[in-house]
Amino acid sequence: MTTSVRKLEKGIAYCFSNQSLAELALTHRSANKQNNERLEFLGDAILGFTIADELLRRNPAAPEGELSRLRSQLVNQQKLANIAVQLQLGELLVLGPGELKSGGRRRISILADAVEAVIGAIYLDGGLESCRSVILQLYRDQLEDDSTGIRGKDPKTRLQELLQAKGLELPVYKVLSIGGEAHEQTFVVSCAISMLTEHTIGSGSNRRIAEQQAAKNALQALGL
Repeated sequence: MTTSVRKLEKGIAYCFSNQSLAELALTHRSANKQNNERLEFLGDAILGFTIADELLRRNPAAPEGELSRLRSQLVNQQKLANIAVQLQLGELLVLGPGELKSGGRRRISILADAVEAVIGAIYLDGGLESCRSVILQLYRDQLEDDSTGIRGKDPKTRLQELLQAKGLELPVYKVLSIGGEAHEQTFVVSCAISMLTEHTIGSGSNRRIAEQQAAKNALQALGL
């Protein structure tokens, strides 16, 4: 197993049975005639389907237009490039000399295509369910962040406006713990409001997401 494949597997929390698929997913067309373009084509289709399916499940009352808008927010070149950066995928790619000299490891289009190629490779290696699991993990925070949801306003804003309308004190958020490795931390945050006797708890990969989750849980506790 190459070092690049090992690092890729660690980043996506998936182990390939067929290592050559992973190596192919990391090979840009500038480096070899055998490259990741076909895997990218496949991964693009699987990613779009998986995100559409998950949005449909999470938003049972959303009209088609809203679902299409949400999907386009999640499945675009910049979002994919951001995922590639988080995975440090640029450093793992096999590029030709020209692309190396011109900064191909940082080019948005190359990074985005590589993520789709990896998704295609996972599908061929482990099937749709394994592929879906990896995709949902990569998009976990974005799917859980209600700022991309159909209600328009995020939970913290909704909760704050509710309390202000009732003339009550604003929510108090407190970080309870921060765990995990530096590149994969989990924040646990509490939310205290006068309308509830107990604090609600939220967690996420950063403080903002954890606070949003805690606020969402508070709204749910209030029946909203």
